[in-house]
Amino acid sequence: MKAMQVRNVGGPDALELLDAPRPEPKANEALVAIKAIGVNFIDCYFREGRYPAQTPFTVGQEAAGVVEKIGSDVKTVKIGDRVAYSGTLGAYAEHAAVDAEKLVVIPDGVTFEQAAAAMLQGMTAHYLCHDTFPLKRGDAALVHAAAGGVGLLLVQMAHAIGARVIGTAGSEEKAQLARDAGADDVILYAKDDFAMETKRLTNGRGVDVVYDGVGRTTFEKDLEVLRPRGYLVLFGGSSGAVPPFDPIVLSRKGSLFLTRPTLVHYIATREELTMRAAAVLDAVARGALKLRISKTYPLADAAQAHRDLEGRRTTGKLLLIP
Repeated sequence: MKAMQVRNVGGPDALELLDAPRPEPKANEALVAIKAIGVNFIDCYFREGRYPAQTPFTVGQEAAGVVEKIGSDVKTVKIGDRVAYSGTLGAYAEHAAVDAEKLVVIPDGVTFEQAAAAMLQGMTAHYLCHDTFPLKRGDAALVHAAAGGVGLLLVQMAHAIGARVIGTAGSEEKAQLARDAGADDVILYAKDDFAMETKRLTNGRGVDVVYDGVGRTTFEKDLEVLRPRGYLVLFGGSSGAVPPFDPIVLSRKGSLFLTRPTLVHYIATREELTMRAAAVLDAVARGALKLRISKTYPLADAAQAHRDLEGRRTTGKLLLIP
């Protein structure tokens, strides 16, 4: 089979399409013939070595496909099931052996492409606004990169809860996408200082929560826009890692809370995984959650997909097709 592997960590050119043996599922695993693969910033973090992995390794954390073979202990899926998963390294390939406990069955009315587009980013948006900082009607939230993959889904979910959503975006086109998703206000960060605008839009109060997947370039000003005892939820670092800082800053800014969550801890049990995946995929099936698949690439073009993602030239989701 073909697999996109990294032998030496680095930039997008570190991705190599190689021939690899088709995996044989262990007793607790299922062999999945992959039909669509989600491209995410975490893939870039592994590729560049920010998240360590034993080389060589196959990149990718999210995919959808069909179960072709199951191990002797597997009870949760069967051969022929349409399934999706997130959080298992090795998705940039034609086949993957996946712990069956991490597979969820795709509901009727949801395509492979939609499932691959919704799992990681959809469940991330879900835990951010339902668990990390549970939004309530009337809360004010600042969502950075509101037209990005997580951003568009998070804006929709926050709007459905009844929160006031202030988004940031890099262009008027992206700003309109965020408005269409339910953002009440959108700040063009290349044109306006988002901290000053957020303060203005909230009459100086600040927001209850900042959802930030950007990191280095936004972090310092995030601390300026929160109301006392507000929450900074730093769930990614598309602009780079945040430098070390003294936690005393949090008290000086108003006894703020800072958390750096990641999806794996919010789908740690089979029960939580199936609950969260069902909430997202069922909403997609009903049309209550709109996915924006920005572009699909052949698996062989994974390096270009990474360049486009890291260059902030995309909106919504990128997919690879084996």
